[in-house]
Amino acid sequence: MAGFVGALVGYLVGGFWWGVAGFFIARLFSQGLTKNLSGGFSSQAENATRFFDTVFALLGVLAKADGRVSEDEIAHAETLMVRLGLSGDRRDQAIASFKRGTQANFPLQETLQEFAVASRFRPDLKRNLVVFLVEMAMADDELHADEEQFLRQVANGLRIDARHFEQLLAMLKAQHSFSGAQQGASSAAVLSEAYRALGVTEQVGDKELKRAYRKLMSQYHPDKMIAKGVPEDMLEMATEKTQEIQAAYEVIAKSRKAQ
Repeated sequence: MAGFVGALVGYLVGGFWWGVAGFFIARLFSQGLTKNLSGGFSSQAENATRFFDTVFALLGVLAKADGRVSEDEIAHAETLMVRLGLSGDRRDQAIASFKRGTQANFPLQETLQEFAVASRFRPDLKRNLVVFLVEMAMADDELHADEEQFLRQVANGLRIDARHFEQLLAMLKAQHSFSGAQQGASSAAVLSEAYRALGVTEQVGDKELKRAYRKLMSQYHPDKMIAKGVPEDMLEMATEKTQEIQAAYEVIAKSRKAQ
């Protein structure tokens, strides 16, 4: 359709040959725009493959950040693969990507730039990449200073606004605190953390609170995560996020009901 519109405009402007030129120019523009709007990926399967490989390659870079890959870091990576239920060829793929990231000549900036360009019209892809890296880094229930620094480097390489990244990181940290029982924490501290987990203040109204909660739950819905380029075998982590968000919301709801 774009080609015929271009041909018609060209013909009206300059006659037959302008019409021919208009047809091909419009076709080329339309094809390029379609590719760009798809985020640079030709299929959902390629989205998922790139996402998977990039996550594990960056985990390899993180493991090598202190100059060497320790036994604990290798064990940590293997634990993550078990947690995701990876086996067979899929596990081999994760290991290969991880090892590639540990190599001294791994092109970190080029990898981040390629991902940023490919997802320039899909900010959700970049956000999900950061979310999964943060979650994997916190799998041992602690986010070390060097890990935070690396995550900031990743966010910068993906062209994510620094302020937005810090807000996202604060939310993810708070959400992670609801992944299990909170031992030794006062009810006031837990409530404050619950508000941070939902990205709202304690002064927020009930309607806005519920809106924020539903928005977060929707972001991690399996169907939406797959559509956004997250591989199916990584959805377990998204399910865990919804459980954390649910727990945080229930803490707030219970507190407000008691008032």
